[in-house]
Amino acid sequence: MFVRIDNTPRDYAWGSVTAIARLLGRAPTGSPEAELWLGAHPGSPARIEGGSPAPDLAAWIAADPQSALGAQQLAADQAAGQSPHLPYLLKVLAAAAPLSLQAHPSPEQAAEGFARENAAGVPLDAPHRNYKDPFHKPEMLFALSDAFHALCGFRSRAAVASDLARLSSAARGAGASSAGLEDFAHRLAGAPDDGAALRDAVTWLLSGGAEVDQLVAETVAAARLVLAECGADDFESVDALDPALLPFETVISLNDAYPGESGVVISLLLNRVRLVRGQALYMPAGNIHMYLAGLGIELMAASDNVLRGGFTRKHIDVPELARVLDFTPLPAPLLEPAELAPGVEVFRPDVPDFALVHAVVDEGDDPAGIPLTAPAIAIATDGALELTGRTGSVSLARGQAAYITPDEQQLAIGGAGELFLATTGDSIAA
Repeated sequence: MFVRIDNTPRDYAWGSVTAIARLLGRAPTGSPEAELWLGAHPGSPARIEGGSPAPDLAAWIAADPQSALGAQQLAADQAAGQSPHLPYLLKVLAAAAPLSLQAHPSPEQAAEGFARENAAGVPLDAPHRNYKDPFHKPEMLFALSDAFHALCGFRSRAAVASDLARLSSAARGAGASSAGLEDFAHRLAGAPDDGAALRDAVTWLLSGGAEVDQLVAETVAAARLVLAECGADDFESVDALDPALLPFETVISLNDAYPGESGVVISLLLNRVRLVRGQALYMPAGNIHMYLAGLGIELMAASDNVLRGGFTRKHIDVPELARVLDFTPLPAPLLEPAELAPGVEVFRPDVPDFALVHAVVDEGDDPAGIPLTAPAIAIATDGALELTGRTGSVSLARGQAAYITPDEQQLAIGGAGELFLATTGDSIAA
């Protein structure tokens, strides 16, 4: 069964006013449009056009899980001791300003944390509650804008030390204070290994205090000096001159948005990522990350468990964040696709919750076939496409979306345009 769905974009303050509307061929509302949710999350379940078989996906799944989800997903839910649910949430995300610095727990951490807070009597809606449910929340993002900027995962201590030395040198050369920068460099160097150094640095920075405030001020001032020496003062000019300057520009832009925030210095500990259109980033459990600017397709497990580390008015639990974070330095976790068919690729991370299919097809091509054993959500971002299954079909123009039940078994994609399709990770074999 093919069921047309839609939703109203979430109006978070960091959202772009025009990007989602422009992508989907809609008129801007004049307000921020940060995220378009396509899924069954109770916070904003996708509307079913025409109101049949239910007003929205969450209501349909609750009323008739067998038809909405299929036998395979119901069996997986039963085996995991869960109520019938759609295990993923697809979003169109448009960031015009930075989001919060955050990480998500593993399945084991989420289950333990949820049970611990329940036993302690912490209300589910309490602002200081960390675990809203017992599930993990891995995420991936496919860049739609020409550039998508993010922070993702920890860098090596050597890479951080190199940038700190450059900042200290610039400060000394200008006769400015660099004592805080040099003390911080010594702090990192004195730890027994990279992971211990990064853990100590993050927990110390988030603890705040006069020394942290001094370090933030010195870091920002020195970053301005470094960029001034190179004639760069924004993302575009930094990128054109030397991408290695991006961490310093990030320090300045984050401080402009959140003056004096300790996370300004934490940003130097992280990989500064610039995705180009078509690249994807994967954020597994324990990965610290932050979206800075750009338009993308985001796909995640259906959970609300977020542990924040800065750039937010929401609760920050430093010990719990440190317990969840993976402090192992690693390159930015780019997710490479596998080819399903000409023009069709699948991004499949190492979790069963979700996979993302990206298809670009032209008139006259043989219809691309996609096997389907679990519920799927499709959205067209360009052109006009025809999706055909075993029992039905749907036409999707730019900006239109559909929910697809697994009894369709196989999808053929015809027409000309671009399509994104979310389903479970074990539904599609490359």
